[in-house]
Amino acid sequence: MRTLLSKFIENPSHFKNQLLQWANSYREVVFLDSNSYPQKYSSFDCVLAVDGFTSIKTDHHNAFEDLKQYQGQTKDWLFGYLSYDLKNDIEDLNSANFDGLEFPDLYFFQPKKLFILNGNQLELHYLRFCDDEMEADYNDIVNGSLFSEATTEITIQQRISKENYISKVGKMLEHIQRGDIYEANFCMEFYAEHAFINPLEVYQKLNTISEAPFSVYFKNDNQFLLSASPERYLKKIDSKVISQPIKGTSKRFTESDLDEKSKNDLKHNEKERSENIMIVDLVRNDLSRTASKGSVEVEELCRIYSFQQVHQMISTITSQVENTISPVEIVRTTFPMGSMTGAPKISAMNIIENLEETKRGLYSGTVGYFTPNGDFDFNVVIRSILYNAQNQYLSFSVGSAITSLSEPEKEYEECLLKAKAMFAVLS
Repeated sequence: MRTLLSKFIENPSHFKNQLLQWANSYREVVFLDSNSYPQKYSSFDCVLAVDGFTSIKTDHHNAFEDLKQYQGQTKDWLFGYLSYDLKNDIEDLNSANFDGLEFPDLYFFQPKKLFILNGNQLELHYLRFCDDEMEADYNDIVNGSLFSEATTEITIQQRISKENYISKVGKMLEHIQRGDIYEANFCMEFYAEHAFINPLEVYQKLNTISEAPFSVYFKNDNQFLLSASPERYLKKIDSKVISQPIKGTSKRFTESDLDEKSKNDLKHNEKERSENIMIVDLVRNDLSRTASKGSVEVEELCRIYSFQQVHQMISTITSQVENTISPVEIVRTTFPMGSMTGAPKISAMNIIENLEETKRGLYSGTVGYFTPNGDFDFNVVIRSILYNAQNQYLSFSVGSAITSLSEPEKEYEECLLKAKAMFAVLS
C-alpha cells in the first residue's frame, strides 16, 4: 500500500526545521517531535504526516464507534486527535461551557506522505499512487529556505480571576470533604481575541525553550495546536499497553543546588506523591478493563523527570492485551486520561464541568497516531497553545490537581508556573 524510500540525513536537527517549513504549505499536518528526550518507550526522533487522503471528523456522538470502523477499514497510518469532550460519548455527561476555538471533537486523517526520522536515518512512506513525488519532495525539503512571518503583539486575558479561582478551588475542597471525590484536575483558560500569530514561528519558539518529549505541531486548515507536552497518555506496542501519568510539579532553578533541592523536595512531597498514587490506582483500574487477567503492573512509581521548565513526578503502568481487542476500544476504556480528570472519574468530570468556565476541547485531550498493525501512541495535550486562525481566537489552559491537602493559593501559583512558557513565546 505504501512505497518506502530511505535517506541518510547529515544534520537531523536542521533537517527537522526544513521538513516542518516544507510541510506547512499543506492543509493537514501532524508533526511529532521527541526532542531526543531519553525515554524507554520512544519509537522515533520525529514523525511528520501531511496531505490527507481520507479523513474522519465528527462531534462526540458515536465518535468512538465511528473511529473504530474507520481504523478497521483503512488499516493504515492514521494521525489526529481526540478532544476531552469525547467523555460525552462514553458517559452520560455534557459540555456546555464557552468554546471560542470551535474545533471538531474528533479528527483523524490518512496521510498520503509520511516521514519518520531516527538518528540520521529518514524513511519516506508514500501511498503508491503518489510515490512518483518522493524524490522531488525530498529535494524541495533539503533545498527549501527557512523563513518566518513574525507574530504580532497580542493581549492575553485570564478567563478566571485569581479571587474567583481561589473561591472555586474552595468549592472543590468542599466536594472532597463531603466525599464526592478525592481528587480532581481544575483548569483555567488564558485567551486572546483578534489575535494574529504565525503558528509555525510560535511552535518553534515554544519547542526550543521546552524540548518536551511529546511536542506537536498540528494543522487542519485554519485550526492549530502548538504543543510542548511532557506527558504520554497511552501507547500500544504489540500486546503491551503503556500509560505514564504526570502528577506532581516543582520549579526549575538556574542554580544547581537550588534546582537539586527543588527536585528532592518534589520527590518527598507527601501531597504530590498522594496525587500521583491516586491517579496510578485509577489508571490501573482503567487498563484492567481490556487487560489479560493479572497483567496490570506498575513499572515505575513517582519517579522524578526533569524538563526545561519544571521537574515532574511520573509513574509508568503497563498491561498486556489480547490481539482480538480493537485498539480504539483500549483508548475508549481509558479516556479521558486520569491525570486530567480525577477520581472517581465520572464524579470528578461532573464537578469540573460545573466549576470551569471554558469548554476544554482539545486541551487535555490527546494527539497521536495509529499504525497499520493497530499499535498507537498518544500524548496528553498540556503546555499547549490552541489557535483558530479563521476567527483569530487563541487559547491556552493550565490546571492542577486538587486534593484534601491542597492550598488554593499554591495551586494558583502552580498554574502560573505551567503557563510560563506559553506567556514567554507570545510576549
